[in-house]
Amino acid sequence: MKLKNSFFFTIREDVKDEDSVSGNLLVKAGFIKKTSAGVYMFLPLGLKVQNNIESIIRKHMNDAGAMEVKMPALIASEYYEDSGRLSGFGPSIFKLKDRNMKDFVLGPTHEELFAYAAKSKIRSYKDLPFNLYQFQTKYRDEPRARFGLVRVKEFVMKDAYSFDVDEEGLDLSYKKMFDAYKKSFDEIGIDYRIVKADTGIMGGLLSEEFQAVSEIGEDTLIYCDSCGYSSNMEITPVVTKKVSKQPSGKEKTLVETPDCESIEDVAAYLKMDISDNVKCLLMKVDDELVALFVNGSRELNETKVLKLLGGKEIAFADDELIAGSNAVPGYCGPIGLNCKVVVDNEVLNMTDFVCGANQKGFHYTNVNVSDISYDIAGDIVNAKEGDICPVCGQPLKFTKGIEVGNTFKLGTKYSKAMGLQFTDEENKLQDVWMGSYGIGLGRTMAAVVEQNHDEKGIVWPVNIAPYKAIILIMSTKDELQNRIAEEIYEKLNAQGIECMLDDRDERPGVKFNDAELIGIPYRITVGKKAAEGIVEFKGRKDESNLELTIEEAIAKMKEICG
Repeated sequence: MKLKNSFFFTIREDVKDEDSVSGNLLVKAGFIKKTSAGVYMFLPLGLKVQNNIESIIRKHMNDAGAMEVKMPALIASEYYEDSGRLSGFGPSIFKLKDRNMKDFVLGPTHEELFAYAAKSKIRSYKDLPFNLYQFQTKYRDEPRARFGLVRVKEFVMKDAYSFDVDEEGLDLSYKKMFDAYKKSFDEIGIDYRIVKADTGIMGGLLSEEFQAVSEIGEDTLIYCDSCGYSSNMEITPVVTKKVSKQPSGKEKTLVETPDCESIEDVAAYLKMDISDNVKCLLMKVDDELVALFVNGSRELNETKVLKLLGGKEIAFADDELIAGSNAVPGYCGPIGLNCKVVVDNEVLNMTDFVCGANQKGFHYTNVNVSDISYDIAGDIVNAKEGDICPVCGQPLKFTKGIEVGNTFKLGTKYSKAMGLQFTDEENKLQDVWMGSYGIGLGRTMAAVVEQNHDEKGIVWPVNIAPYKAIILIMSTKDELQNRIAEEIYEKLNAQGIECMLDDRDERPGVKFNDAELIGIPYRITVGKKAAEGIVEFKGRKDESNLELTIEEAIAKMKEICG
């Protein structure tokens, strides 16, 4: 790529409407450009990076025996109705009608269509197993698009689906995909962790996420250095500690707590630690009012609540729903409450705690488990750093992550819904066992930039960089510099080493700044020593330059690129 007559530009100032390092740098460096919230165009450099990521993934998918296909993005709604997911996606799915008023959606994911395609082949157990995959654009109406390519409305995903005769076969297919993912992310150059996660709307038997470690990650990753345990915050069990102190024997007491509607206000007013208080969250779970009681120092885990109650939707209760009970927001407690009451396991191990009295301006003190009544108890809170590992009992550690890939053991959920069956060796009909496996290409690109940048710009890993080297001409008016730069450019490209030639009539400082901003791994500068056959060679991460002959510079790039 010669820059003089190419579609190439950079932006000097930070981009005002980008709220992440990766989003800011990718726009400044001319890789992507926002067209609306959560929607980006991929410019030549950005598309090159995405294609390089795609090529690495494709190689490992093919090596694992998967076969590539291409599904439509415009999908008749009936496929999602058959699986029961059309309503499950809620407002996040884009819906439209054709001229005949037939309902369509822009595909948010493709399990249904892959199951439909598989029905064309599968008749008996002899037709299994097999694995299909694609690179396809997905559409999801994110309520809050942010962090550049991390959370968007339109994105390219590599999704794959395995089809097997039984759970044992699914386990084998799952492992092949799992290993292919590890090889892909290792080659791309991402620092990642693999964590167990909630199956969510996908459903199934198991979900694992490949999380790129990043400060802007929306997911909290929990891990144990001692035994290797790791999981997403959504499903990490909280190991309840045994009662550390016995009840004092004092009777519960009604005390006035004026204008103390928050747990922090109550704790401060009574001069007690917040962890000695029980707080209430009044929630609407599938149209029912549920009062959830947790330790004052804990945060509610809505995923756990839905699993415990078998619910589908959870949100804060509105005034109308609360009005049908005797719950008093800000002063709600688990004594004499006339709605469904759920308490966290940790509350059952507390003694002499404070809770609301269901009277405005009043709380109870010296409350114990024997004083309260509840319908269900369970683990409904988020783990905290320092909590006990559920496997080995050592302290848990936390970090943030960007989900770049996920793997699901779907089991027979979609095959049952879509009528995907086969005849076994005894000529009996059985449901096909499925697995689902996804990688977000844009998220992967963003995660790489979040992990690989400095104050000057992006630092691309060589395996996915848009070009391996950039050749800078210090003076385009110098015929010798032009000739040497052109020679290096032609020889490198002839050997399959894609490089850029900055032949623009710009000042050296502009060229150096642009080269560092766009993050090309290696830079070859043709300058004043061109007459001596000497060029400068520098890695993007290196502190200093090397002076090499033209042939040495070419040989070094050949060695680096294998």
